[in-house]
Amino acid sequence: MFSAVGRILPRRDRRRLFGWRDMVIVMLGGLVTMFATLGYFAYTLPLPDGFMGEVDRPSMLIKAEGDEVFASRGVYRGDRLTVAELPPHLLQAVVAIEDKRFYEHFGIDPRGIGRALVANFRAGGVSQGGSTITQQLAKTYFLEQDRTIKRKIQDMMLALWLENRLGKDEILARYLNQIYFGAGAYGVDAASWRYFRKSARALTLPESAMLAGLIQAPSWYSPVRSLETAQEQAETVLMLMREQGYIDADQALDARDNPAVLAVAPDAHPGWNYFADWTEAETRRLLGPMTADLQVETTLVPEIQTLAEGAVARWSGILGAGEDAAQTALVAMTLDGGIVAMVGGRDYGESQFNRATMAKRQPGSAFKLFVYLAALDAGFTPDSLAMDEPIEVDGWRPRNHNGRFEGQVTLRTAFAQSINTVAVKLTEHIGREKVIGVARVLGVKSEIRPNPSMPLGSFEATLLEMTGAYAAIAADVKRVEPYAVREIRGRGRTLYQYSTPPGASRGILPWKRDEMLDMLIAAVKQGTGRAADIGRTAAGKTGTSEGNRDGWFIGFTGDLVVGVWVGRDDNKPVKGLSGGGLPARIWHDFMTEVYRSPTMGAQAAIVAKGGNGATLVDLPASGNKPLAFEDIGDVIKQLFKPE
Repeated sequence: MFSAVGRILPRRDRRRLFGWRDMVIVMLGGLVTMFATLGYFAYTLPLPDGFMGEVDRPSMLIKAEGDEVFASRGVYRGDRLTVAELPPHLLQAVVAIEDKRFYEHFGIDPRGIGRALVANFRAGGVSQGGSTITQQLAKTYFLEQDRTIKRKIQDMMLALWLENRLGKDEILARYLNQIYFGAGAYGVDAASWRYFRKSARALTLPESAMLAGLIQAPSWYSPVRSLETAQEQAETVLMLMREQGYIDADQALDARDNPAVLAVAPDAHPGWNYFADWTEAETRRLLGPMTADLQVETTLVPEIQTLAEGAVARWSGILGAGEDAAQTALVAMTLDGGIVAMVGGRDYGESQFNRATMAKRQPGSAFKLFVYLAALDAGFTPDSLAMDEPIEVDGWRPRNHNGRFEGQVTLRTAFAQSINTVAVKLTEHIGREKVIGVARVLGVKSEIRPNPSMPLGSFEATLLEMTGAYAAIAADVKRVEPYAVREIRGRGRTLYQYSTPPGASRGILPWKRDEMLDMLIAAVKQGTGRAADIGRTAAGKTGTSEGNRDGWFIGFTGDLVVGVWVGRDDNKPVKGLSGGGLPARIWHDFMTEVYRSPTMGAQAAIVAKGGNGATLVDLPASGNKPLAFEDIGDVIKQLFKPE
């Protein structure tokens, strides 16, 4: 009734199906697989020729206008020292906090790994690492910073190789000469010179404890960022040294009561680092890889930068605090694109992400500049009439920010009041690709998709590129390329000198530009940008993205073009945010302070003398009377007359 296949075999027969021979075969197969995998990882280890040599990392000194050095990038370099040349308490401090079993393990510390696993399990996350000093050295020399299983295994293999090749003292010396201590200092001697203006050979116990404490998080514990935080971390190192028997209680107490202090001033201008980071990137773009120490002269004007940071800081309180707080970015440039001030966020110490140059956000109605320029080029004028009424495009029905429809309006009014339906109608009449083409001509490089909502700024762009596009209108040129670098010197000679780009010729369709100025001025005088009115003629446009996620105001006078953005990093809505609100107020406060400054008059005169410079003359106040084109017909040609 039952087949042989279906019979249940006796236990003795089942044991025969998987006997000791089968177990040996499986074990051998596993070993072969393991050794083959290890062999592959060993074969693919990144061991470049001459890896034992010193890595040359050139430095960069960044200067503001007036020859003031305000930042450095690249590295500080010191001597490569041996263990015998370094103070014993420095070596002990590093071992105490980084790898207390350094002199006992063989490059990998199983006990340390187990201890880290238990600590991380209890913490519910990664709270402790298990890497030895040897493993950290291997990673520093050879490996990219990925987190794959292959990388972890190679990390361990390299550590074993180093332990076999080098002695403990040599490993520790190489580690201290290679690792990063923050503020551009690679190696302990460079760090000692950077923070204490002395060789690492002469470090005291408190100074050694501070440097050892930097290794885990150089930026966070940086004494130039917060001396108090660095001193607190040094206390932790001293406590560990006492627990591990390197110093006694009296030595620990004396070092704690007499902490290390900087021999250099703390970072006096932390907010300037946003501009410094961008300058470094621009320098590398201009010259390629750095092969020599450089001095970079920039366009930054310290007084204007200070005013920009002050204007942003005054309004930051209403944006909340902590991770949920909204951020603010500001860019100020001369008419030729030279950046004189840049604010990339609320606090550089908390976030080095530069929202002025790196954050791509929806510009909202600030994009309408390109729509109306295309309309003017197609034959429309500021006095052309359009109907503000419900419309539908490809199943989409645009709405106005106030929820109303105004009926027949001039294009001037439609632009000043930021009426969405008119902008969409104009785009559909002219052609979406034509509008995109205008944006491209003026320097917008971000991707713009020709969808129905495109004229309302539904794509993403940076504050820098949008402000640069407005600068082209202010300067009456085809395109303005924002720039930070005036001159780069190295090897005793000039390696780069800024010159005006070939495309920056004046007088590109001037009559159409003047009509665009008419509408930009109207937006500030009686439109959505009224909060930006500074009592002298200014032109600009507000922008608010869908859901109040981004608020923009970009405007200019005859001296400066300034863009302001407000929003959250997580792209969540900001209650009550609009371009005509906080961004316009920040713009107003900044520009008001700029023109109150006694030195800004001279600065403006210098700017106006450039080949592409221009002077904006004030118009009579119009009160509540809407600006009509005929009211300024005689003076519109003088708005941006060349010097």
